[in-house]
Amino acid sequence: MLLLLPALLAGCSSRSAPAPVSTLELRENFYQQRNRGTLTANSYKVQRGDTLYSIAFRAGKDVRQLAALNGIASPYTIYPNQTLRLSGKPAVNTRPAKKPLTTVAKNTNKNNSSQTKSNSSVKPVKAVAPKNQNGYVQATPGKNKKTANITLNGNLVQWQWPVKGKIISGFSHQQQGNKGIDISGREGDRVNAAASGQVVYAGNALRGYGNLIIIKHNDDYLSAYAHNRKLLVAEKQMVTAGQRIAELGSTDATDARLHFEIRFRGSSVDPLKYLPQ
Repeated sequence: MLLLLPALLAGCSSRSAPAPVSTLELRENFYQQRNRGTLTANSYKVQRGDTLYSIAFRAGKDVRQLAALNGIASPYTIYPNQTLRLSGKPAVNTRPAKKPLTTVAKNTNKNNSSQTKSNSSVKPVKAVAPKNQNGYVQATPGKNKKTANITLNGNLVQWQWPVKGKIISGFSHQQQGNKGIDISGREGDRVNAAASGQVVYAGNALRGYGNLIIIKHNDDYLSAYAHNRKLLVAEKQMVTAGQRIAELGSTDATDARLHFEIRFRGSSVDPLKYLPQ
């Protein structure tokens, strides 16, 4: 029995202490999985459910740049099986698509026609800019600590946090790093629009992002909200800052979280430089 005791104790200790796992390795694998949907080829064939905004988002390009490359005029209509160029020189002529491709969220209202008419009368969205862009914006401190007040060309714009929670992953400049921030939460928590704008994508066609919403704030800025459980807005819908747009979830994620991104002319920027302290 004395001879068997050390072996027995060793076996118990091995079962109670799992093999060490590198948190950094798990995190890198998670981001690599999310970035698998990134477009790096010279061309792309449009799939059903795509929009030019979602393709530009995956390619890390400004939608205007992508439209110019392919000679597509506003409102950037595309159609299935259309081949888009992702690099090269801009096309000389702009042309509308022959077979429009429309993407509609599951919860789209039946009165889309009236909604579209009302959207056309909405005033243009005010410009949005970061706090640390010297010579371009001037930060104006406000009484409300939940928002960041930015003055640009005389217009006051407010960025808000999209969800309440702890930041579990920050922004990374690495090629395979995090292109935004991840905020923990509970299934069903409200996800709000960080600033006013128009929904240009609402769906789950982008690999690694789950149920995703992309909002256009002006010609330069987009914000993205990923891993939602349920989407509460549809494409082409106008939203206001602080409006509930989704329910927090874990689609294409390891746990309940919101992945939040801000894109400036197609490039990812650190959201913490825009959001209030």
